[in-house]
Amino acid sequence: MWKEFKEFAVKGNVVDMAVGIIIGTAFGAITKSLVADVIMPPVGMLVGNVDFTNLFWVLKQGDPAGPYLTLAEATKAGAVTINMGVFINTLISFLIVALAMFFLVKGINRLKRQEETKVPEPTPSTKECPYCASIIPIKATKCPQCTSDLREKKT
Repeated sequence: MWKEFKEFAVKGNVVDMAVGIIIGTAFGAITKSLVADVIMPPVGMLVGNVDFTNLFWVLKQGDPAGPYLTLAEATKAGAVTINMGVFINTLISFLIVALAMFFLVKGINRLKRQEETKVPEPTPSTKECPYCASIIPIKATKCPQCTSDLREKKT
């Protein structure tokens, strides 16, 4: 059983999948930072200085009771909240990742199509007789024109 597990774990597909997951996790962190630190601050500024991470609704007050200026304050007080700003940031992150994956898959598909459209070199079916220059079948061992023996002589 251990041997089977080792064979499974070191198969190329499993290793490729592990590398993909690690790169995907790193890409997700970069995307999260892009949304939170680069995209959302100007968007928040354009819609009236709104910090989307602090856009939330209090469903139940915590101890001490609000108003809470930030989501961190509400969470610390134990308030029950609907975190719309965090959801909006996560949605934008998802859209960016989905768009990046779309372009990646589109590029891979284009490369595959180019590879499929390449016509392989045809294998020759004829050759030239070295003695009389006639065109003869490639498998011929004797030229039908000059009757020369075409087998290579081994010395």
